[in-house]
Amino acid sequence: MTLHPSDQLAFDRAMVTQPVWNRFNTAADALDLPENVLLHAGPAFSRPTDITAPILNSACVAAVWEGLSRDFDQAEAMIMAGEIALRPAQDHDVVTPLAAVVSASMPLHSVYDAWRGQTRVFSPINGGARPSLRLGLRSDAVLEHIRWLNTRFLDALQNGLAEGIALVPLAVTGLVGGDDCHGRTPVATEALVDELKDRTPGGINDEDVLEFMANSPSLFLNLWMAATKLMMKLAEGVEGSSFVTAAGGNGREVGIQISGLPGRWFTVPAAPPKGRFDTDLPEDRALGAIGDSAVVEAFGLGAMAIELSPEQKKFLGAYLPDNSNARVTGLSAGSHPYFRSLDIRLGSTARGAVAQGSGPTVGLGILDRLGQAGRLGGGIYDMPVDPFSAAVKVLKA
Repeated sequence: MTLHPSDQLAFDRAMVTQPVWNRFNTAADALDLPENVLLHAGPAFSRPTDITAPILNSACVAAVWEGLSRDFDQAEAMIMAGEIALRPAQDHDVVTPLAAVVSASMPLHSVYDAWRGQTRVFSPINGGARPSLRLGLRSDAVLEHIRWLNTRFLDALQNGLAEGIALVPLAVTGLVGGDDCHGRTPVATEALVDELKDRTPGGINDEDVLEFMANSPSLFLNLWMAATKLMMKLAEGVEGSSFVTAAGGNGREVGIQISGLPGRWFTVPAAPPKGRFDTDLPEDRALGAIGDSAVVEAFGLGAMAIELSPEQKKFLGAYLPDNSNARVTGLSAGSHPYFRSLDIRLGSTARGAVAQGSGPTVGLGILDRLGQAGRLGGGIYDMPVDPFSAAVKVLKA
């Protein structure tokens, strides 16, 4: 399929990008985010009562951490009353995984384009294998882990950051080693941790930090989400372009944005991913698709590049749609110089999705819709073509 000229221009803008993580910022400092606003994955909720239980749980924990409320119950009451507002993270140049929320003073990875300067995208520190906000649990354990992440672990990351770390080379290292840069990132994470250790004067000597790094193979993911969103952001605003610049779910709705209509979400109800449960709970406990990590698949990696990750395909291959390989070529826009050795195509367009008749396949964690059991397993979300069709229809109007 020949790319529409406007889609080609948007793709070219996205690809001429060098994402580098070089500091931490807070949303208050970098984005003037009010202290009573929390950012969540995916499109906006129409009203507080629509907020899915896992995001509500994480919002309550974040509100206590932020000092907006004295306890979780008060936080929920303030959210329901509109005293604490929830807004889409991607509308504020932030990406956040699963049910994790971002508050105004939370330290965020700050990723910028080293080739063109000032454009930045932000993401929270990955919670790793310990109790974390992304799982959507309302507990003191999650609250204590946030405090540890944003102090002791933050210090270790800052000590090793030095002049900054380019993220695309780490992603390539991961893909060569069997990562997919979404559901599986241990190789890229190991390369990232090695960089941090090498750059830290005297090395990292905090045993708790080292243990956390060794047992948290997803540490690279949040950084790569920010890098991916940065490339998408730099493709925004091309008149007539259907290049996908946002993708995510909030558990109730899944949506996308496109280059030619910046800031406008096109949404559908969020069906749960199909996959394997690690618990004996019934299938109807699965929450609808959730998380901003869908940007990785919209960019062409994750489940869209599952052939590069034998372990991930072994785990999720049975849940892939029959035409998953056709989608890789049908939705993608072109090649990136850094990834050409891997023979993969990147980017996606709404026009391509309409022509293909389907959206990208997205690898996602499956959360408990009741917000009680956290992560139930992992699976594949088959994104329908409807939001892409709606976007193209408005683009043509």
